[in-house]
Amino acid sequence: MLSETDRARIEAAVKAAEAGTTGEIYCVVAPESSEYLEVPIAWGAIAALAAPAVLLAAGVHVTAPDDLGGGWSAAQMSSAAEAAARTALSGAILLQCALFVAVAILVAIPVVRHVMTPRALKRERVRRRAHEQFLAKNLQATRERTGVLIYVSAREHMAELIADEGIDAKVSDRAWDGAMARLMDGFKAGRPADGFEEAIGLCGAILAEHFPPRQGDNPNELSDSVVVLG
Repeated sequence: MLSETDRARIEAAVKAAEAGTTGEIYCVVAPESSEYLEVPIAWGAIAALAAPAVLLAAGVHVTAPDDLGGGWSAAQMSSAAEAAARTALSGAILLQCALFVAVAILVAIPVVRHVMTPRALKRERVRRRAHEQFLAKNLQATRERTGVLIYVSAREHMAELIADEGIDAKVSDRAWDGAMARLMDGFKAGRPADGFEEAIGLCGAILAEHFPPRQGDNPNELSDSVVVLG
């Protein structure tokens, strides 16, 4: 996803931005935020549940023997009707099982699964993974709680920015929208380093406004290197 040159450019952008602020910027890129294993199962279940309704809409119905009632006893009629209903029910169940397996296997193909995964679910998983990374990389442990995580999930084409409580108390969430838009524009255009550089520069400007550096007291508390998850 990122070449060595890209990584070097992003690291340099982080260093330049942090030179003008006591804030800390940390960048993480993931190929995907979840395997979405429940998506094939969900679509398979939907197809299976919809099968009876599709059969009814198609005009499929249970039939009884043509001569039913012609000299048949009540017991024979009941037995024939039960056999017809049982056959129809067994066929519907087999169809549902076949549809469940076929659709689940089809949706399990990565490309298909990506298309069939609801965007809201992708957003929720990206946000959750970003929060996990925020805690895992100890961004909450900076001296003044001024850590900022820029997290990108490449396959979903989504990004998340998480600012620690020291920043969140002074900067509104909307302030970061421009930076995140530039970041994703770069990824979608196949120029991730350009997107990161622009986003980091904008974030650095926001941080510098609210958290300017102090002469002789601006330690680098977090690594400037971009982390690419496996």
